[in-house]
Amino acid sequence: MSVPIVHHPAYCAELPEDHRFPMDKFRAVASRIVEDGLLAGGKFHRPRPAPFEWVALAHDETYVDQVFSGNVPAEIAREIGFPMKPDIALRARCATGGTVLTGYLAMEHGLACNTAGGSHHARRAHGAGFCVFNDVAVAIKVMQTDGVVRRALVIDLDVHQGDGTADIFAGDDSVFTFSMHSAKNYPVRKVPSSLDVALPDGHADQPYLEQLTTILPELLKDGSYDIVFYNAGVDPYSGDRLGRLALTREGLARRDRYVIETVRAAGLPLAGVLGGGYSKDMDELSDRHVSLHRAATAVADLSKSAIV
Repeated sequence: MSVPIVHHPAYCAELPEDHRFPMDKFRAVASRIVEDGLLAGGKFHRPRPAPFEWVALAHDETYVDQVFSGNVPAEIAREIGFPMKPDIALRARCATGGTVLTGYLAMEHGLACNTAGGSHHARRAHGAGFCVFNDVAVAIKVMQTDGVVRRALVIDLDVHQGDGTADIFAGDDSVFTFSMHSAKNYPVRKVPSSLDVALPDGHADQPYLEQLTTILPELLKDGSYDIVFYNAGVDPYSGDRLGRLALTREGLARRDRYVIETVRAAGLPLAGVLGGGYSKDMDELSDRHVSLHRAATAVADLSKSAIV
């Protein structure tokens, strides 16, 4: 059983050759998904760029206008880490629209995945840390505004703390934000999530998975969530350029499978987004990221077998 997967060619914008952000990974991830035969009906679901009114549900309208009009102040562009060109703005809008679409597909099919998203450092006031718009926050706000969901759970397992998501939903009881991340990694000044689990450098598979398997079932006991957004960042990997943890590839795969199985067993739809991952080796990095899509497909196949 194939899982709906969302992709847009504009996810991949142009950056200077020596830039730290591995922009080409989005193209490589899509190619690997095709090669692995993971596409439902052999086609990606293609989102539309998020319109102003969607993005402004989660971000300050002045900042949204700056991105849409190409007038982002230099100091904000520096904090984001991208040259704020038209293709970067379009990329942010498409990735955000992609996560909105992923959320709706998850509600329909139980599971859906984006090939981008997880821009969790973008706060209400402006972007930061390679994140222009907080796609998960926008998606939740859109779905709440449309009356499709009331309460949402964000499971953020990127190696970096989800400060932007925490900032946007601070004081909002309708969204529970859970971030398990490297204690000493970016950002230096963290914003409290509903639940933060800060891990020491070198944290490996066994203690990581033990903590996750203790925490997640307790979170799901709440019983009032309508959807889960899962940031499946692969930068907790021991070989990641910007990570400080020590998960193996097998550990990442077990993590993804556990999260998806546990959420689906609780009867909740799950929307998976790509999150962070940093390497100069695009073959290795794309294969690492596609762990999310493989795990989702495996869980969907298992569910189908159980029904049959």
